Amino acid sequence: MEAARIERLRTEMKKNELSAYLISNSYNRRYISGFTGSAGWVLITLDRAILLTDFRYMTQAPQQAVHFEVVEHGAQPLDNVRQLLSEMQIKELAFEQDHVSYAQYVQVEQALEGIRLTPSDSLIEQVRLVKDSSEIKVMREAAQLADQAFTHILKHIKPGVTEKAIALELEVFMRSHGAVSSSFEIIVASGERSALPHGIASDRLLQPNEFVKLDFGAYYQGYCSDITRTVVLGKPEAKHIEIYECVKKAQQTCLDGLKPGITGAQGDALARKVIEEAGYGAYFGHGTGHGLGMEVHEAPRLSKTCETVLQPGMCVTVEPGIYLPDFGGVRIEDDVVITENGIDILTQSTKELITIDI
Repeated sequence: MEAARIERLRTEMKKNELSAYLISNSYNRRYISGFTGSAGWVLITLDRAILLTDFRYMTQAPQQAVHFEVVEHGAQPLDNVRQLLSEMQIKELAFEQDHVSYAQYVQVEQALEGIRLTPSDSLIEQVRLVKDSSEIKVMREAAQLADQAFTHILKHIKPGVTEKAIALELEVFMRSHGAVSSSFEIIVASGERSALPHGIASDRLLQPNEFVKLDFGAYYQGYCSDITRTVVLGKPEAKHIEIYECVKKAQQTCLDGLKPGITGAQGDALARKVIEEAGYGAYFGHGTGHGLGMEVHEAPRLSKTCETVLQPGMCVTVEPGIYLPDFGGVRIEDDVVITENGIDILTQSTKELITIDI
């Protein structure tokens, strides 16, 4: 798969008239080379693919980066980059402008004196937008692991348990079933705290007759899943049911309408219209979804401002919500892949309102 990714990157380089590209971002390095080590630089030209790393990885790197020349760099990796560029008579080098600080830029500029540095805007990220079959397979497994974790956690949700204890149980379950970690800091928000869109788990004790919102995912074989489900611990009030059903309808409307050829903004509008028509538009202040892959937040987005046209192979979350201060909030989230005719939903946990007996 990495060989095809290299060629896709070279196609983008040719479009942008770039002869050499230096990659420092860890996600992009792993994506293009397959190398999972914590340190290294990738240099891609139109006819060479080179991975520079240190002594620690000189056994691992050739095994993983099978389509690359592996070079053990010295104390100053950029000295090796300069030498390679000189050997290839390359005078211009593109770099990842979104991942290089000003201090790093100055360091590169000084080390590569005489080489023209060209900032490049999300070149590999554009390639990463469309997932290949191997990526989708792993993401499906990551989603299945999140589904299993949701089923598991339901029996642990009871009055008197802290939000942090629920988050820890989710983390332990996912790790013990193959995940490296959670995809992000787990959100467990109960009662009035469920109105916080990003309510990281606290010491609050779960109480009867309230929402418990769970937002989590498995970081598995280099890819993320991301699921949100909201349940009621005990007996729901009419308001609980009303806003839950509204969010559920909004999410399903978006899922039904997502397809290749529409923009991220049009996808966002599918869910937003339902919530606005129900009178809760002021309580849905974030985008309907975001891209998902090696990172838990990547392009494209389902938001008011995203004009990216959805294509088969793109992966996004669909996660509308309603958040009522001093009462509680609901979010329902699934991971989906855009297909030729619509979508493939990776997360399969039920979205019927679950009430947990106490």
